[in-house]
Amino acid sequence: MPQAASGRDFRSLRVRRPSLSLFSRLRTLSSGVRLAALAAVGALALAGCNATDAEVARKANKPLSPQMLSLISQKEMAPASPILVRIFKKEAELEVWKAKADGTYDILKTYPICRWSGELGPKVKLGDRQAPEGFYAITPGQMNPNSSYYLSFNLGFPNNFDKAYGRTGEFLMVHGDCSSAGCYAMTDEQISEIFSLARESFAGGQRSFQVQAYPFRMTPKNLARYRNNPHMAFWRNLKQGYDHFEVTRREPKVNVCARRYVFDAQPDGGRSFDADAACPSYQVPPAVANAVAAKEREDEAQVAALAPSSPTAPVRTGADGGMHPVFLAKLKAQRGEGQASAFAADAPGTIPETTRPPLATDETDVSEDGGPAKPAAASVSQTAGITARPGAAPSPTAAAPAGSRVADAAAASQGSGSSSTLGRWFGGTQAPAEPEDVASAPLPPVKPSR
Repeated sequence: MPQAASGRDFRSLRVRRPSLSLFSRLRTLSSGVRLAALAAVGALALAGCNATDAEVARKANKPLSPQMLSLISQKEMAPASPILVRIFKKEAELEVWKAKADGTYDILKTYPICRWSGELGPKVKLGDRQAPEGFYAITPGQMNPNSSYYLSFNLGFPNNFDKAYGRTGEFLMVHGDCSSAGCYAMTDEQISEIFSLARESFAGGQRSFQVQAYPFRMTPKNLARYRNNPHMAFWRNLKQGYDHFEVTRREPKVNVCARRYVFDAQPDGGRSFDADAACPSYQVPPAVANAVAAKEREDEAQVAALAPSSPTAPVRTGADGGMHPVFLAKLKAQRGEGQASAFAADAPGTIPETTRPPLATDETDVSEDGGPAKPAAASVSQTAGITARPGAAPSPTAAAPAGSRVADAAAASQGSGSSSTLGRWFGGTQAPAEPEDVASAPLPPVKPSR
């Protein structure tokens, strides 16, 4: 097994030439996957260079658990098939969807979000503590195995839509550690499983996965309740993409023109989209356009029927973000019911300012010494393994699936047997088992103010 010399800085280590047998394995992959795999080979050889780097590699290369592999198989998916993520602030839920053989997506698992910050609504400027809303594409280079918050991936804010409105901010993440200041924070166990699902999908050839971040589930009931919110025009634009996915179960193609999102648009004459310019003439496939229009008419009729009896939600709650009830109950148990009145009635999962863990800056991933984070030493394409055998059957001894609903999603993944990644060819170590029940694990300690 090739090993890097110990006692040297991770970023300055030279890559050793992999064995010919490894290259012979890579020849069986498609050209796109092979290039990504070759880029990852050298860095994988560095996993044992010192304790810190070994820990980073261990986290990044943690194999999918037998329970997750069983769930994937049960849903007629493959470990290396593409993924798509949807986030809902008000409900504090993150969904991972996965492609089936016919190219359509099905829900794989729903994770309760441990913490998010800000109010419902888009992120506008650096320092507003808002978690972003919109459509974002996550590439391998946005995956950070070296995060101060266990593992993370960068949402890529601001995207073209955000830039068209002059919105500012950076390092907006989905990460672990259950501590948020402009991010979506999961538990370490949850982000580990999500990170591994993304890694395997990149190994299967997915160039980027889509994150759809919404203020709430785009149901008629929610639209009626928030009908007077000043962000409603923006949210209705997001709902168009939501509806495209709902009726097709395929990842909507996202473009921006005239400072709005357009979905599944095919421009006439090969013209391109410009976020600040008027939209070119374009068409949406008729079957998709008709299905979306029918859903919109039905939803609007329900909103009109609900509005007279539906009280409007407050524009601002005065609370800073929220958390899923499974974690909120744990927080209340740990800190006493005396603080219960501080939680806003409109959003029972919100966290008052007095209980949130402070960070060094509004939304940056901080370094271990409390300063702003430096760029990751290696992205997932450099540190995480690339699946050499996409679609490999799960172990016949895999445990029963945990289920895809949020009640089951509180169960964290566990360390499993042999990895399907190239990392095992370099003698990668197996991760220890994590706690089964996320809700039963203690919340992370509050970080000291800096």
